[in-house]
This record gives sequence, C-alpha cells and structure tokens, in this order.
Amino acid sequence: MSDEIFEEARAEAGKKKSLEAIGRVRFERFAEGLAAQIMHIGPYSAEGPTIRQLHAFIAEQGCERAGKHHEIYLSDPKRSAPERMKTIVRQPVVEAR
Repeated sequence: MSDEIFEEARAEAGKKKSLEAIGRVRFERFAEGLAAQIMHIGPYSAEGPTIRQLHAFIAEQGCERAGKHHEIYLSDPKRSAPERMKTIVRQPVVEAR
C-alpha cells in the first residue's frame, strides 16, 4: 500500500460516515521480521488464554518472543457482539539462542 492509496481510502471513509477519529488514523509500516500470530475470537478481556497459546507455540517452534505483541482489530466493537469479535494477536520472534 502506498501513502496515496491510504489517503484516498481515508478520504473515502470520511465521506461515507462521520468518523471523529479519522484525522488520527495513520499509515505506518512495520519491519518486525519473523513473527507468530493467532486469531482470537471473543471479547478483548478474554484474550489471556489465546496469548498463552501463542506463547506456547512460539516455544515449541524453538523461538523466543522479541518485544511486545500487537493486535489487529478486525471487528467493530460498536457493531459486533463481544463473543464474535475477531482480533489478530501478532508477536515478533527470534530463533532461540
């Protein structure tokens, strides 16, 4: 994605809905390298077991966590029931020493 495509998408979204935070949305590139990720389905408050499952998978693969995980929210909490919300939990990793 380019900056130009991002700006067009942001402008289009702003036309369709009144989104007060649209001006704070930014395009950012991540160069984190190797990572493991998992899909969490359910409320944010219930992510603990999913994150523990991700951490166990990382260890099983002979890797170690490298920094903090981040989350990619795929559901709108205003429009989705908590038990149906989808979040990708992504953890940067490095090969174990």
